Amino acid sequence: MKGNWSMFDRYDRKIDYLRVSVTDRCNLRCVYCMPEEGVVSLSHTDILSYEEILEVVNVAASLGVNKVRITGGEPLVRKGVVGLIREISKLDSIRDLSMTSNGILMEEYADQLKEAGLHRVNISLDTLDPDRYRQLTRGGDLDRVLRGISAALNAGLTPVKINCVTEQSSAEPDARSLVEFCRERGLPVRFIRRMNLATGDFGVVEGGEGGKCSQCNRLRLTANGKIKPCLFSDLEYDVRELGPEKALKMAVSWKPASGTVSLSGRFYTTGG
Repeated sequence: MKGNWSMFDRYDRKIDYLRVSVTDRCNLRCVYCMPEEGVVSLSHTDILSYEEILEVVNVAASLGVNKVRITGGEPLVRKGVVGLIREISKLDSIRDLSMTSNGILMEEYADQLKEAGLHRVNISLDTLDPDRYRQLTRGGDLDRVLRGISAALNAGLTPVKINCVTEQSSAEPDARSLVEFCRERGLPVRFIRRMNLATGDFGVVEGGEGGKCSQCNRLRLTANGKIKPCLFSDLEYDVRELGPEKALKMAVSWKPASGTVSLSGRFYTTGG
């Protein structure tokens, strides 16, 4: 069935990147991601098992995906995620295996992740002010994140990239302080303007590739098993109902030219 299939969409974009959300749970409550009172977590039966996730990644790799990023929620809160990394790393066709994390647990897991075959990490960090960080994350400990960044560097999970969410641009005070912090440590930093799925508010990522719809090469697997061709769209294809191959192919075939709005999506289940 794979035969002559090509991972090019209707707009001649080569789709070779899969972002995999392994959980909707997180150990922070960032103001731009979750409501203050938290969310109703998906049930255990709704969340894909690691065996199901690995099947989807295997099929995606056989179709032409060569880049996989593990996301959440916060992926390190899910027990056994190191084992999933180890299994994905065995796939010869996956040339780039990475993770996005808030860094809170990175000090504990960095060496294990490297040993399992993870190549690199992106760590979310929006400010270097401890009080401001605690406010933005509703209780997070900045020092743990900074230790996590050091642990990732020491483990060789490089390049360690920093993701900074801004209100408008990198000209804001919190962002400017991060520029110097990252320059001193040789860390690439990307500035992501705060997004709103329901209103379709997003922009091009400063220092990165996100937000450039004409060049988008990614699909997303949500924690509950939906393949989404676009973060800012309600289109999704259920891997349990359709099977991984059909769901992936439909997502490629119907990937929109650009993002619009998503009334059903949530950052903590799609991985941003």
